[in-house]
Order: sequence, then C-alpha cells, then structure tokens
Amino acid sequence: MPRLFRWYVHGVDRFNRTLGRIIMYGVFVMAAILLWSSISKTFFNPSLWTLEVAQFAMVTYYILGGPYSMQLGSNVRMDLFYAEWSPKKKAWFDAFTVLLLLFYLGVLLYGGLTSTAYSLGFFGSNAFEFYHKLFVAFFTGGPDAASEVFGYIERSPTAWRPVLWPIKVVMCLGFFLMLLQSISELIKDIATIRGEEI
Repeated sequence: MPRLFRWYVHGVDRFNRTLGRIIMYGVFVMAAILLWSSISKTFFNPSLWTLEVAQFAMVTYYILGGPYSMQLGSNVRMDLFYAEWSPKKKAWFDAFTVLLLLFYLGVLLYGGLTSTAYSLGFFGSNAFEFYHKLFVAFFTGGPDAASEVFGYIERSPTAWRPVLWPIKVVMCLGFFLMLLQSISELIKDIATIRGEEI
C-alpha cells in the first residue's frame, strides 16, 4: 500500500476514535437532560427546552459516534453467511458494499448541506452558491459581512423555537466523517484482499 493511503487510514481512524470516545459520554448528557425534565415536570413548571435539547443531544451522539462504530465493526450486520466466510471473502464483500455506502452517504451529505443552507435563510436552487457567497463575505469582510448573506433563519415550530442550523451543521459533519471512515474501511479491505498490512 502506498504511504499516502497508510497515512490517510491512520489519521482518519485516530481522529474518529478520539472523537468517538469523547462522544461516548454524551449518553450521560442525555440522561441528565431527561432527569431534569422529569424533575421539572414533577416538582416545578415543566421546562420547554428539555425535549428538544435531548433530541439534539441524541442526534449528536449517534451521528458523531457513527464513524467510530464503523471503525469497530459494531454496526448491524446480517451474519447468516458472513460469519462463516474467510477474511478475504469478507473483505471482497465489504469492499463492494462500502461503495454503496459511499453513494448513500454522499446523497445524505448533499441533502444535509442543502438543508443547512435553507436553515440559514437561502431559498434558491444552488446551495453551494450560497456557501461560496458566505465564505467570500466572511474572509473579505469578517463576521458582520457574513451575517448580511443570511436570510430568514429557520426555527423549530415548537414553543421553545430554537434555531435549527447548529444541529444541521453537526449532521453534515457526521456524514462527512462517516464518508472519510468509509474510504478508510475501503482501503483496509483492499489491503486485506491484496494480503498487505496497513
């Protein structure tokens, strides 16, 4: 395997492993939010923010933990035949299915970027044009110039009404990291097929 591929696999795996181990503790954040929700509903006035913050924490937990889960191989599999195969046959099958996964994650990332642009007030047909304007405005005029590119900021239709772009950015980041991890897994599968170590 070329050194660049080895560097890529080790770098992506290390980053996603570190992030995944940090995100693991998000389950305690969700538990604390839901505990406070129960306490406030029982003894005080119910908090409006708890349900949505718990949902946002859950999305962050499983989206940013997804690449680490892929790395560990702890994603759901149908092991009816797979468990009995040789490592080389598993690598061939995984290499084929990861191509389908790459397409799926690419579609999710494209949809996520479009939805994020919409949540920042862009209602046109080309979301990447909006991002281009936003970055040019930010790097030439600073945050004030970038804020002029925004339109009507999307909010949740609930009573609390939080803005939605932060969680959409987290989703796009998670899809991007899963894409990077999928490419890493493909490189590892190709190395296994060729009988090489990464």
